[in-house]
Amino acid sequence: MIAFFWWLKHIGLICIACVFLVFGIQLVVAAYTLDDPFAFVLTFFASNLMILISAVLMIGFIWRVVSVFKKEGIDKDGE
Repeated sequence: MIAFFWWLKHIGLICIACVFLVFGIQLVVAAYTLDDPFAFVLTFFASNLMILISAVLMIGFIWRVVSVFKKEGIDKDGE
């Protein structure tokens, strides 16, 4: 039962990271419609930071899930 919650937690975290990644991409696109240069620079860099952090977290969670999935596959094969 604990394994089920572990998988559910990591799939949920991957989904949350995907939502923030998409939101960051939408924000960087919206930054180009701003007329104020100061607001553009702040929005542009903030959205790029959001994209970077969410992408790194998503890759980390996927890496952890894949490594556990491979390890369970090896254990089931008897190697």
